[in-house]
Amino acid sequence: MLPKTLPSGDRDGLRARAVSQLRGDGPNANSCAGVPDALRALYDLASSPATAAKALALLHELQVHQVEVDLQDEELRRTRADLEALLARQIQLYDAAPVAYLSIEPDTTLREVNLTAARILGLARELLPGRRLESFLLPQTHEVLHGMLAQLVQGSGATTHGALRLAGLDDAPRLVYASASRDPAGEWFLLTLTEASHAG
Repeated sequence: MLPKTLPSGDRDGLRARAVSQLRGDGPNANSCAGVPDALRALYDLASSPATAAKALALLHELQVHQVEVDLQDEELRRTRADLEALLARQIQLYDAAPVAYLSIEPDTTLREVNLTAARILGLARELLPGRRLESFLLPQTHEVLHGMLAQLVQGSGATTHGALRLAGLDDAPRLVYASASRDPAGEWFLLTLTEASHAG
């Protein structure tokens, strides 16, 4: 039985391709050469007039099913390769974006950041997960950040905005504009930070 995730049309097409290969018409017609020993026993049963018809029918069904599985495996491998390539492109775009992207927990603990976020926060990216975003902010803007997240928790909007001040490494605070939204995949929040000098 084919996985239920395959639409009916795909199952029918897979079955047709499998039958075609068994008949020697398909591009992989030799893929059934390594038939398991159990199938050879069915060939032996086919030599008896009493069991020949049923044995041959079962043998054919098993062969078709084996080819279906092989075809599915090929399609899954192609799909996986396509998805991996797409993911690699998305990661490259994420890291190369001129806007800082961050994923944070409700207590502002950083989970994921892109390279722009690491530059704005002034630390190497691998050092940021586990630290709290508010530790990079001037104390007077902590409540702005928490207020943005609270609005999202209360369902006051899909996105909230606010101006935050980062405590610069040279003791010169920097203004950043923040946008926050709920992470649809979990309990985190997604933030973007844009430096005031680069905004608008």
